[in-house]
Amino acid sequence: MKTLVIHPDDRSTDFLKPIYSGLSNTTVLTENVSPYALKKAISEHDQIIMMGHGSPYGLFNVSSIGHSFFTIGKEHVKLLQDKKNIFIWCNADQFVKQHNLPGLFTGMFISEVAEADYCRVIAEQTQVDESNDLFAELMGKYLVKYTTDYEAIYFAIETEYGRLAAVNAVAKYNWDRWYINTSVTSDLAL
Repeated sequence: MKTLVIHPDDRSTDFLKPIYSGLSNTTVLTENVSPYALKKAISEHDQIIMMGHGSPYGLFNVSSIGHSFFTIGKEHVKLLQDKKNIFIWCNADQFVKQHNLPGLFTGMFISEVAEADYCRVIAEQTQVDESNDLFAELMGKYLVKYTTDYEAIYFAIETEYGRLAAVNAVAKYNWDRWYINTSVTSDLAL
């Protein structure tokens, strides 16, 4: 199993590094990757983990990975159709659902106090940090333990992160927006 991690270099998303720090046979792309090299890397790996800031249209390009406003966008859909995918960015659910892609993914994901304010969740930095740190720790732990058994990963995180969600409003908001898509059809909306 070869894993590609696409994590555009951005201090505000450094908390996500534990997700992939314990994985073996992993290529990590953080900056200065040509569009050709990015597509080649995706095609050569079995599992693709994409994370950072984003929108319903894709993962934002904040460190020159690819050539457009998005590091991962609609031009990558065909490459991702038959991969084991993990999409962790704000509103990745809309991107995944629009293109009917398989994998684990987040909806709007509060990772900063400003995002909590925007989502009308009353939170202090300590709550945001606690939520961020536990989510990344659990994701990394269960990726190592279950590798590509995404249902096991999904339910383990849902259970353990759910305990924090019971007492932390940020984690509750994020927990309510944690998804899995295992029923991909061949009619992809491109």
